[in-house]
Amino acid sequence: MDNKDITIRALKKQSLINRIRSLLPFIGLIAMCIIFNLLTKGSMWNSRKLIMNQVYVVLISATGVFFIMSMGSLDFSQGSILGIASIVVCLLSGKSMLLAVIGGIVAGALIGAFNGYFYVNRKIKSFIVTICTMFLFRGFIKYMASNSPVAANIKIYDYDTTAIKLGITATVLIISFIVFRFTKFGINLKAIGAGEKAVKFAGVRTDRVKFLIYVLSGAITGLAAFVNIVKNGSATANVGNQLETQILIALVLGGMPISGGAKVRFENVIVGSLLYVVLTNGLIMMGLTTQAMQLIQGIVFLIFVALFADRESLSVIK
Repeated sequence: MDNKDITIRALKKQSLINRIRSLLPFIGLIAMCIIFNLLTKGSMWNSRKLIMNQVYVVLISATGVFFIMSMGSLDFSQGSILGIASIVVCLLSGKSMLLAVIGGIVAGALIGAFNGYFYVNRKIKSFIVTICTMFLFRGFIKYMASNSPVAANIKIYDYDTTAIKLGITATVLIISFIVFRFTKFGINLKAIGAGEKAVKFAGVRTDRVKFLIYVLSGAITGLAAFVNIVKNGSATANVGNQLETQILIALVLGGMPISGGAKVRFENVIVGSLLYVVLTNGLIMMGLTTQAMQLIQGIVFLIFVALFADRESLSVIK
């Protein structure tokens, strides 16, 4: 057997391994649904509407972070963005629901621009910038809602329908999918994640792309804030708390490479968000303690990180 045959066999083997790895999140989602449905004696299936109601905010917000992670960056401020935008939605809902939606989106976009400025213009690592803004804006949220929740106009509940929440989520996903798969902007994102220097030599204004992605991600989470308030009717001091952790776990469970690049797939967002919510609710329905749930979630998270992490690229997370 010559070297050419050995190389071809190695490439075929690697291709097969990559295909199997790409199918693991789908297999995991189906397996989780079946296992928890059996363990809860059908309660999981009977609670499917409640479970889906919890998916919307995570799924919409995760879409914005998906774009950021595609280019090899991170964002830990999503919970704070959702919190600030939720308060803005509540304050503006008494004047106009359209104004409330726009206000939430603008608030999210402004915080995204704040992150993008320090990341792009001041050359500070993305995870450092967003951790700082997470605490900064979490302080504003505590100040605004510590004494009592910021309540929205009672008419907000008129929009608490499956059609509206599913419609907003589907619209975000469809537009994001088209942008990611069929536009130069989406191609540049994956290219930046794979190798930013090469993309710069190709004439792409990478700093501009990175800044716009943070603005876009913030705007998407601002829209998620409207869905959040539609569900809850008010913003408490804990609104958006731990959302960034939920998003990160959801994307990794969906097979998202932490370092971004060419292996990124849009289905990572959908499958991962569904898998995270099913796992969390399944553990709750089984009556496990918080400590036991965190232990199991941590083990599952580590397994998926081990399966999907690109060890050669982890050192260049931006």
